[in-house]
Amino acid sequence: MKFTPTRLLSLPFLAFAIFACQQKAPETKSAKQQLSGLRVEAFVVKPSILDQSITISGTLKPFEETVIMPEVSGRIVVINLQEGKTVKRGTILIELFNEDLKAQLRKSQAQLQIAEETLKRQDELIKINGISQSDYDQAQLLVKSINADIEVLNVQIGRTKIKAPFDGTVGLRNVSLGAQVSTNTALVTLREVDQLKLDFSVPEKYSSEIKPGTKVQFTIQGDDQKYDAEVIASEQGIEITTRNLKARAVVKNPSASLVPGAFATVELRLKQIEAALLIPTQAVIPQEKVKRVIVASKGKAKFVSVKTGIRKSSRIEVIGGINPGDTIITTGLLFLKPGAILNYSTVKRDSI
Repeated sequence: MKFTPTRLLSLPFLAFAIFACQQKAPETKSAKQQLSGLRVEAFVVKPSILDQSITISGTLKPFEETVIMPEVSGRIVVINLQEGKTVKRGTILIELFNEDLKAQLRKSQAQLQIAEETLKRQDELIKINGISQSDYDQAQLLVKSINADIEVLNVQIGRTKIKAPFDGTVGLRNVSLGAQVSTNTALVTLREVDQLKLDFSVPEKYSSEIKPGTKVQFTIQGDDQKYDAEVIASEQGIEITTRNLKARAVVKNPSASLVPGAFATVELRLKQIEAALLIPTQAVIPQEKVKRVIVASKGKAKFVSVKTGIRKSSRIEVIGGINPGDTIITTGLLFLKPGAILNYSTVKRDSI
C-alpha cells in the first residue's frame, strides 16, 4: 500500500481527534456526578424556647470593706491582729500610747471629787443663807467644767484604741509593735466576706431591665459552676464616658471558691421567646447586604435571604425567611449552586 502525501498529512489530524475524545470523557463523567448531587448534612427547623440574655463583666466585692487607719498619731503599744481571723464589732485591734492622757484623766477625776464635796457643803450653806448665790453658782459651774474635761479626755483616750467597725475578717497587717504611726498610715484591711456583692455595668440600651430584685447568674474563672445573685441597687444615671449603667447585686449562694476581687462573667436574662426558629450558625452565608441560607426544595438547593436575631455560641435565631419544618443545609455551602441536586449524609431533627 502506498502512502500519498495527502494521506501522510491527515495522520496528525486523526491522532489529535482521538486525543480530544479521550480528554472529553472525564468532563462528561464529572458533569454526571454533579447531576447526581453532593452529599451534605442538613438540619430540620422546628420551634424551640430561646432565652434572650447578654453576657457582661463583673467584679466580686466583700459586703463591707475598709482600710483601718488611726485617728491620731502615736506609738503602737498593743496589737490584737490575727491575720486571717474573724473579729467581732468593737474588738480593740490596735492601741496607741495613751498613758499621758490617762494621767490627765486621773487628775481631773481627783479635782472632780474635791469640787463635788465643796458643792455638797455649799448646798447646805445656801439653805441657811451661809453663802451668796454667786458663790454657789461658781461651785456648780466648776463641777460641770471638770465633768466636761473628763469627757474630752475619755474621747481622746478612745481615739487611741482602734476598734473593729463591723464583724469581719482581718487581712494582712502592715505595722508592728512599737511602730510610730500617723493618721495616714494604713494599718490593716478588714473585710466582711460572709456575704459578697457583685458589681457590674449594663449597656445603656438594657438599663431599663435593671431594677431591685432582678436575678442574674455568674461564673468565675476556673469554676464552671453558676452562682446566683440578686440586684439590690443601681446608679441613678448613665455614665457619660462608657454609656453604661452601674449595678450592684448580692450573691445568694456564697462559696469558698468566691474570693473578693475575682473577675466574674455575668449573664443577664432579658426575656424568653417561646417559639424561636434556631439554626446552626454555620448554615448562614453572610454577604455584603444580606444573609442567606440554603433550603432544600424538592431535593434541590434553594438560596433564601433571611433576617437573623439573637446569636448564641453555636446557634442563631432566624426571624424571617424560613418556616418551621424547612430543611436547612449546614455543610458544603461553598460548593452548592442554586438548583443543585442534594444527597444527604445526615439530617438532624433534634434541638440544637
